[in-house]
Amino acid sequence: MTGGTSNQASGVRAGLEAWEDWCALLDGLGREVIAEPYPTGANAQLEMLEHLADNAVAFLGWEVLHADPTRPLFSRQNDLITQWGGPNADNVYRHARIEAGRRYRICGNMHGCDDFILALRAGFMHNDVWGTKATVTASELGLGRHDDFEILLGGDEPAAVAIPEGVLSASIREYYFDWTADEPAFFTIECLDPQPAPVLDGATFANRVRRAMMQMTDSIQRWNAYMEMNRAERIDNSFTNRTLEVSKGLSMARYEFCFWDLEPDQALIITAEVPEARYWGAQLYMMGTFELVDTYSHISCRNQTQTTVDSDGKVRYVLCDTDPSTVNWLDTAGRRNGLCTLRWFWPTGDRAMTPTAEVVALADLAAAIPMDHPTVTLPTRAADLATRQSHLRHRFRT
Repeated sequence: MTGGTSNQASGVRAGLEAWEDWCALLDGLGREVIAEPYPTGANAQLEMLEHLADNAVAFLGWEVLHADPTRPLFSRQNDLITQWGGPNADNVYRHARIEAGRRYRICGNMHGCDDFILALRAGFMHNDVWGTKATVTASELGLGRHDDFEILLGGDEPAAVAIPEGVLSASIREYYFDWTADEPAFFTIECLDPQPAPVLDGATFANRVRRAMMQMTDSIQRWNAYMEMNRAERIDNSFTNRTLEVSKGLSMARYEFCFWDLEPDQALIITAEVPEARYWGAQLYMMGTFELVDTYSHISCRNQTQTTVDSDGKVRYVLCDTDPSTVNWLDTAGRRNGLCTLRWFWPTGDRAMTPTAEVVALADLAAAIPMDHPTVTLPTRAADLATRQSHLRHRFRT
């Protein structure tokens, strides 16, 4: 056997061993996620298996197929199919592999996108090493709907965004405030310092597969632990009024958490101030997976364009499984428990949402909210859901 043939055979063995390890990990995680400390019960166990599947798609794609920073392409994640880590229902998330020492150009058009945040990241939040190293937003660049744009990363051009050491990705969060059936934004990325396409070798393939294994394991295990830890630090059906700012996350982001635990005949009324911020709202998440409660079939999230403010200047959301006819209903989709997150981004003043929460019987709901709190009919609710679905089909089309 010649040296070249021997090396090729060795490379194939290394790649196959990594692939076999990947398959074994899938088998092991499949058994792990249907037992404690993950949520149990038939529906929850199936959801955990589905969550494992979407993480496999997300991270095998990211680490194996989007691994080359000299030939970057945007990988869309946290959409209607693949979710992890508490995605924002008003966003599209895209990641492209980049590295310090190279130059890149991102081009596109805003179309129906209200704003975006381009973050240069050292890793995902579930990784041991992660963090946002630099950001630029569409609004900072003076961009609005339907504007073309070009952003340079790296290099010596005066307008270029520097790429700090340790950065692994250019990550984009597109914001859609008004859920209408408009053309979504598009983004392309080009490496301006390309190199000839390398021949794939066994060691490289094996390393990429094992990085996908690490990403999937960390995401599955750490987000479940994150949800359990945060719930343990709080009292169900209440807010701490300790505004959460993620230390290595986005500097413009503010959060409040409330874990709900409700009987079928109960509702949770959340009352909050209208924050001094460009963007705000409420969203519901599932335990275990930290995925959104299905936004396509249920109205489980509302931003400031979808929320009615009461005559006293307060915002009131009603969380429950049965439509209570209140205007700001958040549908728990039959879930006894989960996480409600309030967000307000790009603060323009000091006023936070400072929410409170109260559990009431559904039969007593009308007496617990202001008399002039608006109500909606079932046909109006159905029309609202249909409009939202039309928007989501546009936003996440291929």
